[in-house]
Amino acid sequence: MSETFAKPVPHPTPDTQPFWDGLARGQYLLQRCKECGKLRHYPRPVCDGCWSMAHEWVPAGGRGTVHSWTVCHHPFHMGFKAQSPYILLTVDLAEGVRAQGQLRGLPAEALRLGLEVAIGFEQEGEGPVLPVFHPVPA
Repeated sequence: MSETFAKPVPHPTPDTQPFWDGLARGQYLLQRCKECGKLRHYPRPVCDGCWSMAHEWVPAGGRGTVHSWTVCHHPFHMGFKAQSPYILLTVDLAEGVRAQGQLRGLPAEALRLGLEVAIGFEQEGEGPVLPVFHPVPA
Protein backbone atom coordinates (compact mmCIF):
# COMPACT_ATOMS: atom_id res chain seq x y z
CA MET A 1 0.00 0.00 0.00
CA SER A 2 1.39 3.40 -1.00
CA GLU A 3 0.89 6.41 1.22
CA THR A 4 0.42 9.88 -0.19
CA PHE A 5 1.45 13.05 1.58
CA ALA A 6 0.30 16.59 1.02
CA LYS A 7 2.99 19.07 0.03
CA PRO A 8 3.72 21.80 2.54
CA VAL A 9 2.30 25.16 1.52
CA PRO A 10 3.56 28.65 2.29
CA HIS A 11 1.89 30.63 5.03
CA PRO A 12 2.00 34.27 3.95
CA THR A 13 2.78 36.94 6.52
CA PRO A 14 1.98 40.65 6.26
CA ASP A 15 5.49 41.11 4.80
CA THR A 16 5.13 38.38 2.15
CA GLN A 17 1.41 38.54 1.25
CA PRO A 18 1.91 41.01 -1.66
CA PHE A 19 4.51 38.63 -3.16
CA TRP A 20 2.07 35.70 -3.07
CA ASP A 21 -0.77 37.88 -4.39
CA GLY A 22 1.49 38.89 -7.29
CA LEU A 23 2.22 35.26 -8.15
CA ALA A 24 -1.53 34.56 -8.20
CA ARG A 25 -1.84 37.36 -10.82
CA GLY A 26 1.11 36.03 -12.86
CA GLN A 27 3.59 38.65 -11.64
CA TYR A 28 6.89 38.09 -9.84
CA LEU A 29 7.14 41.07 -7.49
CA LEU A 30 10.23 42.46 -5.78
CA GLN A 31 10.46 44.94 -2.95
CA ARG A 32 12.15 48.26 -3.68
CA CYS A 33 13.31 50.51 -0.84
CA LYS A 34 11.64 53.92 -1.02
CA GLU A 35 14.67 55.57 0.61
CA CYS A 36 17.68 54.21 -1.31
CA GLY A 37 16.01 52.37 -4.22
CA LYS A 38 17.67 49.01 -3.51
CA LEU A 39 15.74 45.99 -4.76
CA ARG A 40 15.42 43.03 -2.44
CA HIS A 41 14.19 39.51 -2.53
CA TYR A 42 13.12 37.51 -0.44
CA PRO A 43 10.44 39.85 1.02
CA ARG A 44 11.32 41.33 4.40
CA PRO A 45 10.44 44.44 6.37
CA VAL A 46 13.83 46.20 6.51
CA CYS A 47 16.19 47.31 3.72
CA ASP A 48 19.63 45.80 4.23
CA GLY A 49 21.16 48.80 2.45
CA CYS A 50 19.89 51.72 4.52
CA TRP A 51 17.71 50.11 7.22
CA SER A 52 14.56 51.87 6.02
CA MET A 53 11.23 50.14 6.51
CA ALA A 54 9.60 52.06 3.64
CA HIS A 55 9.21 50.01 0.47
CA GLU A 56 7.07 49.46 -2.58
CA TRP A 57 6.42 46.44 -4.80
CA VAL A 58 7.64 46.39 -8.40
CA PRO A 59 7.32 43.65 -11.04
CA ALA A 60 10.44 41.79 -12.12
CA GLY A 61 11.09 41.48 -15.84
CA GLY A 62 10.88 37.71 -15.64
CA ARG A 63 14.32 36.73 -16.96
CA GLY A 64 17.56 35.66 -15.42
CA THR A 65 20.50 33.28 -15.65
CA VAL A 66 21.24 30.05 -13.83
CA HIS A 67 23.57 30.66 -10.88
CA SER A 68 23.38 27.15 -9.40
CA TRP A 69 21.19 24.07 -9.23
CA THR A 70 20.65 20.84 -7.40
CA VAL A 71 18.97 17.66 -8.56
CA CYS A 72 16.80 16.48 -5.69
CA HIS A 73 16.72 12.69 -5.72
CA HIS A 74 15.59 12.42 -2.10
CA PRO A 75 12.75 14.83 -1.34
CA PHE A 76 13.11 17.05 1.71
CA HIS A 77 9.41 16.36 2.39
CA MET A 78 7.42 13.26 1.45
CA GLY A 79 4.88 15.42 -0.40
CA PHE A 80 7.51 15.84 -3.16
CA LYS A 81 8.35 12.14 -3.46
CA ALA A 82 6.09 11.50 -6.48
CA GLN A 83 7.86 14.16 -8.57
CA SER A 84 11.40 13.15 -7.60
CA PRO A 85 13.89 13.63 -9.02
CA TYR A 86 13.33 17.33 -9.60
CA ILE A 87 15.69 20.23 -10.25
CA LEU A 88 15.81 23.28 -8.01
CA LEU A 89 17.48 26.35 -9.54
CA THR A 90 19.03 29.43 -8.03
CA VAL A 91 18.70 32.19 -10.62
CA ASP A 92 20.33 35.60 -10.89
CA LEU A 93 17.44 37.78 -12.02
CA ALA A 94 18.20 40.65 -14.40
CA GLU A 95 17.28 43.06 -11.58
CA GLY A 96 20.25 41.92 -9.50
CA VAL A 97 18.58 39.67 -6.93
CA ARG A 98 18.44 35.89 -6.70
CA ALA A 99 15.36 33.71 -6.86
CA GLN A 100 14.69 30.01 -6.53
CA GLY A 101 12.27 27.65 -8.19
CA GLN A 102 11.97 24.34 -9.94
CA LEU A 103 13.13 23.93 -13.51
CA ARG A 104 10.73 22.85 -16.23
CA GLY A 105 11.42 21.74 -19.78
CA LEU A 106 15.10 20.79 -19.62
CA PRO A 107 16.95 17.71 -18.34
CA ALA A 108 19.70 18.13 -15.74
CA GLU A 109 22.43 17.11 -18.18
CA ALA A 110 21.58 20.12 -20.40
CA LEU A 111 21.98 22.66 -17.59
CA ARG A 112 24.91 25.06 -17.49
CA LEU A 113 25.90 28.11 -15.52
CA GLY A 114 24.64 31.28 -17.15
CA LEU A 115 21.81 29.55 -19.02
CA GLU A 116 19.04 32.08 -19.68
CA VAL A 117 15.71 31.23 -18.07
CA ALA A 118 12.30 32.85 -17.76
CA ILE A 119 9.89 32.78 -14.85
CA GLY A 120 6.66 30.82 -15.22
CA PHE A 121 3.79 30.24 -12.83
CA GLU A 122 2.20 26.95 -11.79
CA GLN A 123 -0.63 25.98 -9.52
CA GLU A 124 -1.41 22.46 -8.32
CA GLY A 125 -5.06 22.01 -7.53
CA GLU A 126 -6.21 24.54 -4.97
CA GLY A 127 -2.66 25.23 -3.77
CA PRO A 128 -0.80 28.51 -4.16
CA VAL A 129 0.69 29.68 -7.44
CA LEU A 130 4.44 28.99 -7.38
CA PRO A 131 7.25 30.32 -9.55
CA VAL A 132 9.07 27.90 -11.87
CA PHE A 133 11.75 28.48 -14.49
CA HIS A 134 11.82 27.54 -18.18
CA PRO A 135 14.81 27.73 -20.52
CA VAL A 136 14.70 30.62 -22.98
CA PRO A 137 15.00 29.35 -26.56
CA ALA A 138 18.30 30.32 -28.19
